[in-house]
Amino acid sequence: MAKFAINLKKGTIAKDSDVIVGIDLGTTNSLVAYIKDGESVAVKDENGKNTLVPSVVHFKADGSTLVGEEAKQKLVTEPENTIYSVKRLMGKSFNDVESVEQYFGYKIINEDEDKLVKVRVGDKFYTPIELSSFILESLKKRIEKVLDATVRKAVITVPAYFNDAQRQATRDAGKLAGLDVLRIVNEPMAASLAYGIGLKADETKTIAVYDLGGGTFDISILQIDNGIFEVLSTNGDTFLGGDDFDRAIIDYWVDTYNIDKELLSTDKNFSQKVRLLAEEAKKVLSSTDTFKSEINGLNIEITLEKFNELVQPLVNRTIKACKNALKDAEINVPEIDSVVMVGGSTRIPLVKSSVATFFGKEVNDSLNPDEVVAKGAAIQADVLAGNNKNLLLIDITPLSLGIETVGGLMDTIIPRNSKVPNRSARQYTTSVDGQTKLKVAVFQGERDLVTHNRKLGEFILTGIPPMPMGLPKIEIQFILDADGILKVKAKELRSGVEQTVEMRSQYGLSEEEMAEMLIDSIQNAQSDMAKRAVLEAKNEANNIIRSAEKFLEQNGRLLTEEEIATTQSLTTALKKSVEGEDKDVINQAMDDLNQFTSPLAHRAMDVNIKEAMSGRKV
Repeated sequence: MAKFAINLKKGTIAKDSDVIVGIDLGTTNSLVAYIKDGESVAVKDENGKNTLVPSVVHFKADGSTLVGEEAKQKLVTEPENTIYSVKRLMGKSFNDVESVEQYFGYKIINEDEDKLVKVRVGDKFYTPIELSSFILESLKKRIEKVLDATVRKAVITVPAYFNDAQRQATRDAGKLAGLDVLRIVNEPMAASLAYGIGLKADETKTIAVYDLGGGTFDISILQIDNGIFEVLSTNGDTFLGGDDFDRAIIDYWVDTYNIDKELLSTDKNFSQKVRLLAEEAKKVLSSTDTFKSEINGLNIEITLEKFNELVQPLVNRTIKACKNALKDAEINVPEIDSVVMVGGSTRIPLVKSSVATFFGKEVNDSLNPDEVVAKGAAIQADVLAGNNKNLLLIDITPLSLGIETVGGLMDTIIPRNSKVPNRSARQYTTSVDGQTKLKVAVFQGERDLVTHNRKLGEFILTGIPPMPMGLPKIEIQFILDADGILKVKAKELRSGVEQTVEMRSQYGLSEEEMAEMLIDSIQNAQSDMAKRAVLEAKNEANNIIRSAEKFLEQNGRLLTEEEIATTQSLTTALKKSVEGEDKDVINQAMDDLNQFTSPLAHRAMDVNIKEAMSGRKV
């Protein structure tokens, strides 16, 4: 398959010398790096001091944004307009984050426990993808100032434990920031490159990469043989990191000093003060035995001994993941040649000592743990640019492959630059009651609407047993072989009905045509994603409208006339919003309806369960 680079300014195939940067999009901090005079360099701020950009976005009253240090200063004064730890929300549903929602200083919207979350700022609604794009855009501007040139291409790292939805969300964020994301690279692989492991052609090693950042943890076992990297196993937790160490301190202070939990939950300014103080305590305890401070006139402290006691269960969770990773890789501890430490949270003494004890050897933490991933990403970018011939570049698919979903949206199943051969699948369901057929239309391209992409073919899956909408489970599987031949398999999992069709993913596209499609996707990213957001909001709203009408039909006897009238009024308002093209208005109407009906639904469920338990027919 062809590999190509693009000069987006001229709209032509570019030379391989175009700069490709490496980006570490982190939970707490992010940074960008590039290769300068053969060395991987993390880019510093205008003052030449900090390489880290706090992963914080603040929305000003006029709608403009601040990113980084300036935004971080607003965490206490304007917490409801200041977003942090957005990486923890990438590819997540409300159900995934519900248990820790109260710890965030901003509002996370619960529209559907199984849908991807949204964040509300004033009367605007943002996805984690949009919020992450602001951070990436800030990094893009930083490197462009240093190079005095436009940067369009990047390698972005993600935790090895990130699932497909989280990786796709990261790709979309890069695209929205105006970046052609050439590769999504696992953070452990990037870290090993930064340490120089695997750069020698005759080197054979088995390494463990222990990566504990602000919001995510993963442990990866890598085998490197003659420049070829193979991930033997990965394990971890996308919801475990430095934020949780901070939370352990907060919970301790709440219990020890009788801090009002209600105040902590409702007063976002106060909760942010406590959170930032806990973060400071964690850092101070990496080099001293006691931390003392005061908040709102209350003197508080915590000792290193108490801190270790509080976070030991968290550290134990990481060690358990290490055991599982070794088991999955089918190797024993003595077979590990080196243990590489990544992420700011690995500075915690208890973490270092626990990992060293488990693996029976000193850990390798000679590089700045905050910068190691970005530097490795820059090395990977250098490989993609063709400047490093020692590492293996596995062949990749040049354009994304996906299917058409409701509203004419392109749902990518195999993203561009995925290695081949490749196999990937997603599950779908029906959109109307009693549906017995499903059209599967396959497209190739990078635009959000299928009308702008190239159609490869379509087929009809028939014989789906008639069921209520949403009940059938239909798996669409893409199987792409090394020659670029795509097989698409559709299977209804409950009945076993399936069909397979073969089509050619290249479909006669030249490199120039592929380049044009990619240029179009990046140049139109803003408008494409705006259209996608409106269509997705409308699809979601229509589902909520049907659910609300069904709820009233089934449970009207349990509601007061006023409750019924208000529900009908809010449903009508939502229907009216769907007729427009403003996603924020639609989201607002959905939020209003959900906020009102949620307690009614819980009450109705309790009554129905009680009646069922007493033998009455529900």
